[in-house]
This record gives sequence, C-alpha cells and structure tokens, in this order.
Amino acid sequence: MRFGAAVLRAYESRFAVEEVILDAGPADGEILVRIAGCGMCRTDLAVRRSAGRSPLPAVLGHEGAGVVVETGGPDTGLSVGDHVVLSFDSCGRCRNCVGAAPAYCDSFASLNLFGGRKENAARFTDAAGSELAPRWFGQSSFAEYAMVPARNAVRVDPSLPVELLGPLGCGFLTGAGAVFNSFGVGPGDSLAVFGAGAVGLAAVMAATAAGAVTVAVDRHPERLALAERLGAIPLHAASADLPDRIQQLTDDGAQYALDTTGSVQLINNALRALRPTGHLGLVARLHTALPLEPGALDRGRKISHICEGDAVPGLLIPRLTGLWQAGRFPFDQLIRTYPLDDINEAERDCDAGRVVKPVLVPEGRGR
Repeated sequence: MRFGAAVLRAYESRFAVEEVILDAGPADGEILVRIAGCGMCRTDLAVRRSAGRSPLPAVLGHEGAGVVVETGGPDTGLSVGDHVVLSFDSCGRCRNCVGAAPAYCDSFASLNLFGGRKENAARFTDAAGSELAPRWFGQSSFAEYAMVPARNAVRVDPSLPVELLGPLGCGFLTGAGAVFNSFGVGPGDSLAVFGAGAVGLAAVMAATAAGAVTVAVDRHPERLALAERLGAIPLHAASADLPDRIQQLTDDGAQYALDTTGSVQLINNALRALRPTGHLGLVARLHTALPLEPGALDRGRKISHICEGDAVPGLLIPRLTGLWQAGRFPFDQLIRTYPLDDINEAERDCDAGRVVKPVLVPEGRGR
C-alpha cells in the first residue's frame, strides 16, 4: 500500500511529504486507519533534540484520528467504518496495564518510542524501499493512513468532527486526565496551572467543568486571555510575589498545581503556592536537576510526575467528547488546522506560540 506521509530524515531538516509503503495488511489485533487529522505535540518535535536516541528517517505523529478501513483478525473489537481516536500503545498484560494504569506500562518506552511491537513489525519503507523507523507511539500518523494496534484505538461517535479529535489521544488527555484522574478535582477545589499551552489549557477546561477555582500562569498575554475565556483567573508569570498572589486568589493556597513548563523557578513557585497537603503534578520531562528551595516541600505538600493524565483512554476520551457535546470542554477553540503539506509551517507556528494546537489534515483539507 502506497500513501503520503511526512518523513523526518535528519534532526535539523524540514519534514518532507513523501510516498511511503506498507507491505502488508493488518495482522491479528491491528487495524488500518485512514487519518482524518493528527495533532502536532511537543513530544513529536522533541525528537529533534533527542541527540541520536530516536532513529531516523521516521514518520512521527501520535495524536491521530480517522476511520477504520481494514481490520486484522476477529478480536479487534472494531469494524470497517468506525471512527476512532488513536492514543498511546501499551502491552495490556503487565501489572500496571491490568491495574488500569496503561500509561505506566512496563513496555511503554519500547512500544512507543520507536521500539515497536516485535510481533507486528512496522513494515514501513520509503518509495525507494529503504527502511523507516518503527511506528512512533504505535501510530506514525503524520500520514494519510496508519497501521495501529487495535488497543490504541478508541471508538467515537461518528457525528463528531473526527478530523479535530486526535489531540484527545495525548495532549488534551494529559491535561484533563491530570485534573480528573491524578487530582480528582471537584466543586470548590482550587487549581493553579503553570503554562497555558495545549496541556495546560485542557487542564483549565477540565477544572472549569469540575467546578474548581482555577488560576492560569503564563508569560504570553494572548494565552492568558484565552485561559480567562475558558474560565481561569489569568496571572502573568513575571508577577511579583507569584506564590502569594496565587494564595490570595485561591483562599490561602491552591489544593492542586499542575506544571507544564519544566521551569525550575515556576516549579518552586507552584510548591509555595500550595496550601498544606497540596499536590503538585509535573507533566514536562525535566532535563536538568530540580533544586527545591528551602521550605517549598513541607507541611504535607507532595510532588509527582504524571504521564498521559493517568488515563485509560477508552474511558477518558468518551468523557471528554461528551463534555464537548455539552459545551463544557471546548477544545476546538485551541485548534488550527493545516494541510499535511504545510507541516513545516505548522511546526514554525507551534514553536513561535502562534497556535496552541496545530492539527494536520491529509489531502489538503486544512484551514
């Protein structure tokens, strides 16, 4: 099977939309999906900074959504014509998967970060027959089609705009899942969100839907204005006495804080903004040591890392689409679509902060 895909051939090069080849149909437990739209995530772009740890050339993309066009074997649980959102891969057998924590699968790194599934290799080449890296997050969905394990796919209502749903499989899932799953935010609780990007604004929307008081911290006025429209109290990251300001706005301190920035200074500010027994969650990967200021982590405060919003995608994604249909999780306001051919423009806009969540639409159906 031949189709178009965005290939990254070198860490410093531009994406190139090329013809790629899958040399076989779905194996047992796999499905072939025609991609309607795929979100661009910071994790995709971080491959450029992976210092050779991510093999190239590769097709990236792990926030895909589309329509099932072929299934492999009788046990996928999906049918041709089903609309699906694609999420991260997991083995389904280890202790954490069985315990409803697939984001902490024992094989998460090997399955998602170019390790691939040994039993069903990617079978990916370029038009010249040269091998491409195994599927990224079990998807490689910066493409017109993706071959994925059925376990990655969540069936959704076909009346929904499937081309916009892909970010529910990772970025929006992470922010909303941190609120609903990791923190269990409810009415009257308080949350401080540091970084008003895709993950942070998803957390804002989820906290608003949960009835919490939410403060959004960012350095970009336009992002703060968007956070305010979504129900948060905006606060500039450069505000003097930032922890004190948050404590005043949240009645003596936030019960929860979510940092999406990885900034050491903001992480310490987040800890100081918590009330006693407060919980800070980190979603960004830290690339340096994390020195904590004296007194930042005391009075029962705690800090943890959150992966994929502690979510079971098959449970959280339908919850988020239901909230969207009820007007309570307006994630579409964060999205700008681009034709797949314009992937390099989408990356530039993402890096420059001109767009919160780019979504790449194959076949030139963007904008």
